[in-house]
Amino acid sequence: MDSSKENIISIVGFLGAGKTTVLKHLVNSLVADDWQPFVILNDYENAYLDAQQFINELDVKSVKPLNGSCICCSGLQELRNFINRIPSREKGVTLIEANGTSDAVALSGFLGIGIEERFNPPVQISVVNARNWQKREENNELEANQIQVSSLIILTHTNNVSQDRLEFVMRDVKRFNKLAQIVRFEELNIEVLNILKPSKNKAEKLEHQKAHWASCSIDLPVLPNREVIHKICDNFPKNILRVKGCALVGNDEDYTFFEKTPSGEANIRFFNGIPPMGAKLLTVGVGSDEELLKNALEKALESH
Repeated sequence: MDSSKENIISIVGFLGAGKTTVLKHLVNSLVADDWQPFVILNDYENAYLDAQQFINELDVKSVKPLNGSCICCSGLQELRNFINRIPSREKGVTLIEANGTSDAVALSGFLGIGIEERFNPPVQISVVNARNWQKREENNELEANQIQVSSLIILTHTNNVSQDRLEFVMRDVKRFNKLAQIVRFEELNIEVLNILKPSKNKAEKLEHQKAHWASCSIDLPVLPNREVIHKICDNFPKNILRVKGCALVGNDEDYTFFEKTPSGEANIRFFNGIPPMGAKLLTVGVGSDEELLKNALEKALESH
């Protein structure tokens, strides 16, 4: 990369792979090394939820949620326009977290077109869940697509994974992208970002519609306790691959963020600030519609 120019790095990977965890690690490491990161977050529904997670690390003006549109197609021009409007910075780096079903090959092919000359050509990083790699059934093709033009592949969820499984994942990843560097999350060092170049790996095209799934959100009432959150998450079928939301619980004045993890459990934590859209329940996956979400909520409240 040209050290006199600003860097653009897109982070892709299947739902639940750990992209936001990787992003937060990179942001913290870059800030500590006097870089000036700018973060762009793309999601189907209410990207503002994820954006709020960075207010302790970055000024609110350095985090931009892109909500609703997919940056690998319909939202691409909006993304380009926004990148070009980011103020010029010394040691500037723009980190883009794509939604979990993005067509990463399409994103890589078109993102750099129309970007101002003050930026280096965009580089892509993939996040791979070692535990669940290629266990996505009908979504295996999409997951494989998301690593094919990445220059760096980061393996997450390696705890309690056998050495045989880990070696298989690394070999299989190389089958789709023999040119990428592969590291475990624990080994990730920001120094590698300075030497990354756009991938020259030849990729297989994905039927683009496979990267577009149903999504839906509904308002949440005040929930009686956190146990109801666990029950809400348990009430969705397997085809709903992402469940997350923000809720007011009991007499708490602060909001609670929750997200269903790849293992099926609900990760619940304090939410920074007040979500602009209020308390919401969000899902991504085939069959996501308002009736499904309302039924999951009603069943959880009835069993309380």
